[in-house]
Amino acid sequence: MSGDIVYDKIHFRHDPKWSGRLGPAEGRGMLLCVACVIEMTESEDIASVRKSYALSAISDVLKCSPGALKTLLQQDLYVSTRFTSSLLGMLHTVEDQATLEKVDQVLVQLVLELQSEESFRFVLDEILKQLSEQLTVKGFAPTFRFLGSLVEAVPTVACVLVTQYVPLLDRLCSALLYPDEGLKASVLYVWLKLFRTAGGSAVRSLATVIRDRVCILLLQTLTNAGSPQLINSCAGLLWLLVQHGETVSVLMNTPGHQIVCSENQNICTNNSQNLSQNQEQQPTGHCPLPLLLKKLLLSGDETLQVTSAKCIASILVHSPSQYSAPFIEADVPEFLFDRLASSSEVLLWSVYSCLLLLTEDPLFFSQCHSVYGIESLVRSLKQALRLTNLEVQKQGLLLLSEILERQPPSVRLFPSGPGFVAVSEAVRVGVSSSCLVVATQAASTAAILFRLNHQSIPVQYGEVEGLVEAITHRLTELPLPSAGHRRSSGHLKGSDPSSQISRSEVFALQALVCFQAACRLAEECASEPVLKENTFTAPSKHSHTQDSLESLCQCLLRCCDSIWIPTVIRMCERTPSAQVLQYFYSILSSQFTLLPSLMPVFANKLASSGFYRLALEHKALFCVGNRNTNLNTSCCGFLQKLSMCLLSQSDPASGACYHDAEEVESLLLYSLPSLCCRLSDWPSVLCEAVGLQLCDYKGPRATQYCLVIILHLALQQGDRLLPDQTVFSSVLWLLCSVQEQGSCALPRSVLRSTLYLLAVTQHKSPGLDGAPLNCISKALSSCQSFSSLYIHHPALLHFIYRCPELAERFGPLVLELWLTKRKQHTDAEETAAAIQEKGESRESQADERQDEEPDKETMELLSLIETYPAVILNLLDMVSTREAPLAERALGVLQVLCHRQRHYEPGLCAQLGPALLQVLQRLSVENVGHGPGQGHTEQAVNSLPLVLKLLCVTQASDLPLSSSYSKMDGVHFKLLYHVSNIAGRLKPTDTESLLPAFSYLYCCLSLSPAHCSDRAVSMLLSNSGLMDQLQTALSSASSEASLSSSACLPSALLCCSHLLLSSLITLQHFHSAQVHRNISWNLHTAVHRLLVQKRNTDNLLLVSYLRLLQALLDVDLASPVMCVSSGPGLVGPRPLGVEDGALYPLGSRGSQCLSTVLSGLLLQKHELLLRASVSCLSSLLGFLQRKSPTTATYVVCQPWSRFLLYCLLGSGESCLLHPAILRLISLLLQHSSTAVLSELDLLQVMEAVERRGVKELSQEAAQALRLLLTQVDLTHRHRFLQRRVCDTSTVYSWNEFIRKGIRFIQSSVSVRFTQGLYYFAPNRTRTTWATKWRDSRGNVHRGPGSFMQINASR
Repeated sequence: MSGDIVYDKIHFRHDPKWSGRLGPAEGRGMLLCVACVIEMTESEDIASVRKSYALSAISDVLKCSPGALKTLLQQDLYVSTRFTSSLLGMLHTVEDQATLEKVDQVLVQLVLELQSEESFRFVLDEILKQLSEQLTVKGFAPTFRFLGSLVEAVPTVACVLVTQYVPLLDRLCSALLYPDEGLKASVLYVWLKLFRTAGGSAVRSLATVIRDRVCILLLQTLTNAGSPQLINSCAGLLWLLVQHGETVSVLMNTPGHQIVCSENQNICTNNSQNLSQNQEQQPTGHCPLPLLLKKLLLSGDETLQVTSAKCIASILVHSPSQYSAPFIEADVPEFLFDRLASSSEVLLWSVYSCLLLLTEDPLFFSQCHSVYGIESLVRSLKQALRLTNLEVQKQGLLLLSEILERQPPSVRLFPSGPGFVAVSEAVRVGVSSSCLVVATQAASTAAILFRLNHQSIPVQYGEVEGLVEAITHRLTELPLPSAGHRRSSGHLKGSDPSSQISRSEVFALQALVCFQAACRLAEECASEPVLKENTFTAPSKHSHTQDSLESLCQCLLRCCDSIWIPTVIRMCERTPSAQVLQYFYSILSSQFTLLPSLMPVFANKLASSGFYRLALEHKALFCVGNRNTNLNTSCCGFLQKLSMCLLSQSDPASGACYHDAEEVESLLLYSLPSLCCRLSDWPSVLCEAVGLQLCDYKGPRATQYCLVIILHLALQQGDRLLPDQTVFSSVLWLLCSVQEQGSCALPRSVLRSTLYLLAVTQHKSPGLDGAPLNCISKALSSCQSFSSLYIHHPALLHFIYRCPELAERFGPLVLELWLTKRKQHTDAEETAAAIQEKGESRESQADERQDEEPDKETMELLSLIETYPAVILNLLDMVSTREAPLAERALGVLQVLCHRQRHYEPGLCAQLGPALLQVLQRLSVENVGHGPGQGHTEQAVNSLPLVLKLLCVTQASDLPLSSSYSKMDGVHFKLLYHVSNIAGRLKPTDTESLLPAFSYLYCCLSLSPAHCSDRAVSMLLSNSGLMDQLQTALSSASSEASLSSSACLPSALLCCSHLLLSSLITLQHFHSAQVHRNISWNLHTAVHRLLVQKRNTDNLLLVSYLRLLQALLDVDLASPVMCVSSGPGLVGPRPLGVEDGALYPLGSRGSQCLSTVLSGLLLQKHELLLRASVSCLSSLLGFLQRKSPTTATYVVCQPWSRFLLYCLLGSGESCLLHPAILRLISLLLQHSSTAVLSELDLLQVMEAVERRGVKELSQEAAQALRLLLTQVDLTHRHRFLQRRVCDTSTVYSWNEFIRKGIRFIQSSVSVRFTQGLYYFAPNRTRTTWATKWRDSRGNVHRGPGSFMQINASR
């Protein structure tokens, strides 16, 4: 069979036991004769092809039938060894490469098949024998390749070879001296397999001499290697050798002249033996290995480049300090940086690793390799961050971090902006990586990049800001653990540190470090004017505020406030970390330096959010017993800056603020580090008795002072570190304890905080008396300036006035300071409101709200007055004795107090009378002492208007009770007397005082009942100075020239003058009081002004004119108080006619003009003007009715009256039902019957009432409607009866008017109107109307008989 492995010519001679069919069990298999195979391999006559076929068949048998060939060979050891020996011989005799590969394969399979140590040793012995018998190693390349394959296939052979076949290893070393590179490659193949076997254990077992000789020969071979195969083999073996420290030492300490070794083996051996002795004597500069590896880096083979980089890294790992210098001096870093242009992940990682190790040597930076390669590194890093291999990214960022970390500050890596922009972009990409490990390393790199020596000129603040925002944004994406997760994970043992949560916490910590570095950079740049202004910035970029230090500081504060603070608080909620908190408090401290203008708001927010408590609790948790000193330093720095910022906002009134700040700063500086006790222990610390100490800011007492200041500042922002009652008692005990030691002079800042704490916590404390009160009084008196202790807080007011002793001594002071500070606080609030609310509409709304409701400070004073009425006397004293600004504020409080009297006891305003009288008497004496209207003291002049204003407010608020106004005597009359005298002596130009004086006089007259004002009227009319003032005011208003003059009196003063005169005229007429001096007034000028200049006259002034005219018309223009003169425009030429004479000085023409003026004013529909016009028209018609009824009728029945009524009735329901309009309709109906007013007009009024509803009308409107309905009953009955018979439409309108009136009657508005309606109604209407009345009223009135009875009774 062709598939059998037998040699037919000689097979018959062989014993059948060496033959057998080998193959699958289901088939017959092939016939194999071992003897035939041995003779075939040994015979030179057999063709190489036949031998190769036989070997292939044997290889298949060994693969397919394991153990079959072994069975045949085990029959005789000689046959087995001869078979192996023949195959080994073929390695020397066969030249065909394919056949050699078959021999190599069968030999390895055969040795594995035999699985006996004897077979291994036989093979090794045969190879050693062959090498010994031959004078040259030429032709041993196949043998060496087989040996390498055998070592790889059978690891046991490696151990045997290394330990027991040193001569063979020596022969292998000698073979490397043969010039054939193919042979050298086969020898290196053996060494490669030998060193790679069993994890490198063969290298450690190898004899030192052989190992050193291999190293030297390897360097020699690599130096002279030319073929790629040999170079690759050398590189592979070198990679294996450099993984062991012993071989690295040999390789790195072998001088260059030793690698050129002769073929004399003895010389090489002697050199190897003496190598260890020469290592320390040889300079490292002659080591050829760095140059060889650099040569590999320069090759175009990427595999060799990777191997070279890995070899360098492996060498440096053993001892960077010892082996870095040769590589750096050989300029290997430059070539490594050049290799970073590759896109191979393996090569990049290897180069990153090499450079990372080289950076540990200062020589790397002193020779400027970092400057040379930084640009290549940044470009490579950008490319690596786009790859998928996260290890490469991490290694590249780590390398960048190390270079930035170790770079000497004197040499900048990024001297210009583009370089810094490029590296910041790369780091920003790394921070945004989805892998937290890479992002953490990028954050670490950013933290080093933020150092000042790495900033370009000009500083790229925009890039720094972008990096900060990227890190902050990445922080928000972290899956930070919740409280529940922490509780559950707390029970797990051996939790995986590489979990997502753990990596998140590591990134958060590193991000904190980075953020702190950015804050530190901003602080350093702010301290350097050149960097702060960025002097070298291009002119085109100066306008870009985004790339400025201020923008960076704002970004830091914004990120800190919105992201970092809540994130860190959430992280440390359950398991706080001392390291995290250290950086956290350091970051918070930095903010106070970066943006001082925004720190007051930031500090208030921190303190009100409980950061005092938070920092103090962390100190107590981590810093007791000098633990975590860095955290303690950070906490103390934060608390100190926070406290100083809050203290600077207190703004004491005295000029000692700077001294107080230094005092507090020193106190906190020395006391905070030792303050590590829990808050629960603070009361015991405050109440601890301590001895005398020489320094106020050192020692146990200083610690107590520090606690007081912190309690004060925290409580000021709403953070109550201790219960109020505990704070009050502890602070009071401390105060008494200090005084018991013989010193009552606490540091001013501490005393200020003590006063604040006692004031704010007093509501839950017992009353003060005896020793504690004396202690407080003594402590406050010890301060030279009470204003330096003042704190603008309502509790301080109540605390001082709570005790009469304190109120008597310090009440006026604290009240004065309250009013002074109130103005400052109000201005600050208005400024803030103006910033937040822009727009005129919002400002006007705010002004309206301010007018409606007093400010908070005033309300606090009102509350204080309600509890302690003695405050009023202090305010009055300020009004009369203090300078104008303070007196104005005190007056404003008293004005609000009087206006809001309904909230207090009824006699509160009456309590002001005696005090006001004293003030007024003093002012009156001062005024008299300097003569009337001359030379007042500045204080009196400024305070007089305020006192007079307060009198006006008091008079308007104190209603005329019978007890106080019965005879206009007592305090009221004395006040009136002094005010009138002062008003009479004032200069006419002193309008600021005349206005409140006239207002007060008018209020006294108008609010007093007429029967109680006789003495007051007589006293005022007898005051010639007052009458002169009134004459001056009227003359000023009547002068045509004064209307356009700048010296014209204010309209408010003219109004008060007119109103005061009107009251004097009315009351003089009522009491018939004696007049000593009258006042001249031109009626023509007044009417002319009302007629022509009303558009240019203030409405209130017009009202006062009308009120004065009304008073004069009520007394028929003849009053002893006023001498009224007429003019040609009012009366005709003399001699006067009968009508003008009867109406003099008004005259018929003046009556018509005045009527026209009043009608025009009615159409303006101004509230006050409308009422005054109707009242004046009523007085005018009354005057005309009394003097000339014909003229009265003529004036009313003018077409203008009908037009006026038409306009008013068509102006809408709100105008129609106005009380003044209803009075006007009644007035027209009274004086003109139905000449002007028709039944349809009355019906329109009733319909408007019906739509509105009687109950919806105001009390004044309902009263005016009653008068109108009554007037209907009283007006011209006969004319209504005539129209009822003659005019059908009138009858219909009248029926409608009755129907509308019934509903109004049902509301019980007017019984008199009911009678009038029934009397004037038609007969057929009376029955219907009476029935409706009966149905609607039930049994109250029964049928029309009741109305007949009503009519009969009339």
